[in-house]
Amino acid sequence: MEIVEAGEKDRAVIEDLAQRSWRAGYAGVLLSDQIAFMLDKMYSPEGLLEAMHEGCMFFLALEDGNPVGFIGLKRKLPAILRIEKIYLLPEAQGRGYGKVLLDFALEEAKRTELHTLELNVNRNNKAYYFYIKQDFEVVEEVDIPYYHFILDDYVMQKSVL
Repeated sequence: MEIVEAGEKDRAVIEDLAQRSWRAGYAGVLLSDQIAFMLDKMYSPEGLLEAMHEGCMFFLALEDGNPVGFIGLKRKLPAILRIEKIYLLPEAQGRGYGKVLLDFALEEAKRTELHTLELNVNRNNKAYYFYIKQDFEVVEEVDIPYYHFILDDYVMQKSVL
């Protein structure tokens, strides 16, 4: 698998990956109207452009040159690299690509001298168990108002040192 930086020109690719991975990954976790709303807010070309302008750096995961997932990273003070987004297509899961993306984030944190990786995961998302296996720990349980929805998440961190 290859990881390449994505820019504004790649928004349609990221949107397509989000649409395909979210619908599969959040079925049974979130209601379909919440999935549709959040995809429109966060993964429309406008939503992705806004995230990029707010400092989120996107990277595409490629398998034989074809996009199979993405990760979005953003610096958070004092010395945290947040994994804002990390998604793989259902057919790309179970091949070790999630770990490759997390290792990529870990190396980015080291390269930029940040000491902690952080992410949020829905408390009902099976990815929680994957993050536990990757040595992330729950540091907080949060209920985040997001328009007319509540995001019930764990905030998880992993030391880079």
